Amino acid sequence: MSDSKEYGFELMASMMCADYGNLKREVEELDTAGIDSFHIDIMDGRYVPNYAMSLNDLRCIRSLTKKPLDVHLMVEHPNNTIELFIESLQKGDTIYIHPEAEYHPSTTLQKVINAGLIPGIAINPGTSVESVYELLRIVDKVLVMTVNPGNAGQMFLPYVGQKLDRLFDIKDYMHFDVYWDGACSAERIRMFAPRGIKGFVLGTSLLFGKKKGYSKIIEGIRKMEF
Repeated sequence: MSDSKEYGFELMASMMCADYGNLKREVEELDTAGIDSFHIDIMDGRYVPNYAMSLNDLRCIRSLTKKPLDVHLMVEHPNNTIELFIESLQKGDTIYIHPEAEYHPSTTLQKVINAGLIPGIAINPGTSVESVYELLRIVDKVLVMTVNPGNAGQMFLPYVGQKLDRLFDIKDYMHFDVYWDGACSAERIRMFAPRGIKGFVLGTSLLFGKKKGYSKIIEGIRKMEF
């Protein structure tokens, strides 16, 4: 399988959409198919009105693959439990937090940095770039939510496009990459990959629950054949 950098963008599998009756097989098939990383959504039922993956799910997937994990913490006050996630990960893995969920998000992000992991923030549709501007100086990744967080299969919110334009304008001199999460369709990859999106979280819109196997789907996305 060719290196994803050849294509200019990364593909991450949203594992909350996987078949949990066959999780080991799902990870192995996605790994073989050439997925770049595994996206792990952790929800506490408070910050978002849903529960998703658990710490044990994360540990299971971490044991099944050498590919990086992208851990998206949709939880209140992640600083209280961040060590549990740090201890379950390895260098090259990413932790995203939501700035609104923490009193002092820079403190939490510093713990991620000190552990040798990749620090990131996730920005909700209703969160402005200006409100997180200073944090952009210390993170490597910005995960832009193009739907309201908490559930798969939601509709794309068009006004997020203006936020992406703002991030594209400043990402190079502030040294962060922009990632897309939510309602990731073929049309949006075609539109936004050339503009500067570094990676896309793939869920039910393109990857999971399809008749084609993961290898054919991922190969088609790489070649923009969809």
